[in-house]
Amino acid sequence: MTGHGQRPPRRGQGQLESLVLSALREADGPATAGRVQQHLGGDLAYTTVITILTRLLTKGAVTRERAGRSFVWTPVSDQAGLAAHRMRKLLDGESDRNAVLASFVTSLEPDDERLVRELLGRPGVERTD
Repeated sequence: MTGHGQRPPRRGQGQLESLVLSALREADGPATAGRVQQHLGGDLAYTTVITILTRLLTKGAVTRERAGRSFVWTPVSDQAGLAAHRMRKLLDGESDRNAVLASFVTSLEPDDERLVRELLGRPGVERTD
């Protein structure tokens, strides 16, 4: 339990993005930042919600369109797509992609490695960029 004056532990950026994406997916259509904030129980400041939505827009995970004086936001990517985007971004930052990919695949649990190999062997595997 936290005492007076202590803040709860900070959530990571990825966790906040996931929460905001979930709120958008659960909406009945495009949602305002205020609606997202309400859906999350008001735990996040409005400006924090806007910052997260803007980051998700930059990543291609959401779209926005003008609605009056503000914007409404719509999810494009699901949780899996966002995680894949993060993985690609990390990989893009490495100089030896072959070594990183080889290390990643060989460190997977056997069932996960089998699934990756199976997916790579399928013709026309759908890309989610």
